[in-house]
Amino acid sequence: MIDRATIDRIMAAADIVDVVSEFVSLRKAGVNYKGLCPFHDEKTPSFVVSPAKGYCHCFSCGKGGNAVGFIMEHEQMTYPEALRWLARKYNIEIEERGMTDGERREAGERESMFIVNEWALGYFQENLINTGNGLSVGMQYLRSRGFRDDTISKFQLGYALPVRDALARAAVARGFKEQYLVDTGLCYRRDDGSLQDRYAGRVIFPVHTMTGRVVAFGGRILTSDKKAAKYVNSPESLIYHKGGELYGLYQARQAITRADRCYLVEGYVDVTSMHQCGVENVVASSGTSLTTGQIRLIRRFTSNITVLYDGDPAGIHASMRGIDMLLAEGMNVKVLLLPDGDDPDSFARKHTAQEFRDYIEANQTDFIEFKTNLLLEGVTDPVERSQAISSIVKSVSVIDDQITRAAYVAECSHRLGVSEAVLVDTVNKYIRSGIDEQRKEERRRAHGAAGAGADEAATPAGAGMGALAPLPGVKAAPGVEYMLMQLVVRHGHEVVYRGVETDDGGTVDLNVAQYVSYDLGADGLKFGNDLYNRMLAEAVEHSGDEGFNAESYFTRHPDVEVSRTATEMAIDHFKLSRSLQVRRDDDSLRNQAEHLVLDFRMEYVSRRMDEVRRGISMAAGDMERTAQLMAEYKDLQAIRNAIAKELGNDIISPAR
Repeated sequence: MIDRATIDRIMAAADIVDVVSEFVSLRKAGVNYKGLCPFHDEKTPSFVVSPAKGYCHCFSCGKGGNAVGFIMEHEQMTYPEALRWLARKYNIEIEERGMTDGERREAGERESMFIVNEWALGYFQENLINTGNGLSVGMQYLRSRGFRDDTISKFQLGYALPVRDALARAAVARGFKEQYLVDTGLCYRRDDGSLQDRYAGRVIFPVHTMTGRVVAFGGRILTSDKKAAKYVNSPESLIYHKGGELYGLYQARQAITRADRCYLVEGYVDVTSMHQCGVENVVASSGTSLTTGQIRLIRRFTSNITVLYDGDPAGIHASMRGIDMLLAEGMNVKVLLLPDGDDPDSFARKHTAQEFRDYIEANQTDFIEFKTNLLLEGVTDPVERSQAISSIVKSVSVIDDQITRAAYVAECSHRLGVSEAVLVDTVNKYIRSGIDEQRKEERRRAHGAAGAGADEAATPAGAGMGALAPLPGVKAAPGVEYMLMQLVVRHGHEVVYRGVETDDGGTVDLNVAQYVSYDLGADGLKFGNDLYNRMLAEAVEHSGDEGFNAESYFTRHPDVEVSRTATEMAIDHFKLSRSLQVRRDDDSLRNQAEHLVLDFRMEYVSRRMDEVRRGISMAAGDMERTAQLMAEYKDLQAIRNAIAKELGNDIISPAR
């Protein structure tokens, strides 16, 4: 691992203008530089580089960061890789900090497995182009699918010889340990202990990480043996987790960013054929059902996704869960059914890139229309129709953003001919059911971790304005959350309370991050944005570190999403003239923190009151439920009035 001192030298040497200029043509604009954003297509420059702050930022798409963040985003590198890139540029020798024995052993095993995979990649490629079997069987198959040499090279396709232990013998002869051949999944042991190749007689599709390292392989059978699996994929390993990798992402990452859209298909061949056609912003979840981890990988590059289906009813129905998962992760989902008899592979071979894109643009539909056509076409039975509508509404209920969810409810009402009030009621039932299940699961986990006292420990203590139970379905306004988190990023390390008495009679100083975490945590409150929750927790965790600076820490963060968010928050979108700038001191910072926390609480309570009011209107006839909601509403009113009083006193001080 790179030590902190070396990181500091790299950051000190890295000139943001110098770094960005390698990829973007810049021109002077006052004290800053401007150019066309490299992360999206634009004709008017909106990408600003500030040498004084050491940041770059696009005011159109919002992407940017410091020198490390820019390289991470542009080259799709990890944090250490970006640091090494800059170190090479500025001739800085990398000094790695010492690792523990366990870290060293695991790092050694991981690196050994990567080395074995790299060797296997070359072995498979050599088989394909320089052996009789490879040319007559493997290459013949690829040619039959229309693959050109440049496509074969781009995806590093290969071939495994049909001899059952050919790779095992070749690897052992090269000095590789049998342990790593088994651990990577290249081989497996037979009952007699001998090694056998996993992919014998198959065309090989390597799976790359976003940085281009090979973590796994997929092998397609070339015979008509019905007893053998069509595809064989690498098993889980120390370096490969199926749910955390996407086939083709390494080749597609920059195209996805440029297009601000990702196409999701089923298999290896679909991806390679679409690339060869000229449509490069495409990935596949080969070897596994779509996972949350894979969705979050895509979301690093775009929130817009189009799922391509080949019209197979079984496959479509099996993918319904995937659509709900995409919606739950905040993706903007479109669905495309290709013409009968076509899959993405065959369709790509028949059309040019522009024809393919035009077809997608003209025929993709939102998930409501897709599910409506799929589930309701030709259905006249009232029971079946109600079940189909419930399925559609359940998909709407997983959407986290309230405005988007409300828009889809209105659209469903229009398309399905069902009262919007009925749909709202149904959506709320699904949401409540999901919250109840979430709470049950949390209680189960708590009991498992802490035994009988877990329930008490999990119950948040009431504080300040009265006890506010955490409500997963209610969130503060994004603007308030943003401003509060922005304060943590810019000033999280600065002390605002000194000499705060503790339970044991001692005293502590509280910085901005600690104060925000303590005040919200006392009532079990949290941000609606999970990223903000993680960032706040990290700020508190590192508050005791010597020299900790929140802005520097987060803008240099290895997680590109954290770094990007922090950079945006650190940059002043509107620069005040010197005469209008306010001098910052402990008192003004403390007042700002207190005020924003109160604003957060006010928004939270107001939104919960709106939820309760809707609940009361929908609970007509249920006297017990109505009474419960009325009592809660009365408590919330009291809390809101107390917060309003605090805010009022903060805004207007009485004359003395």
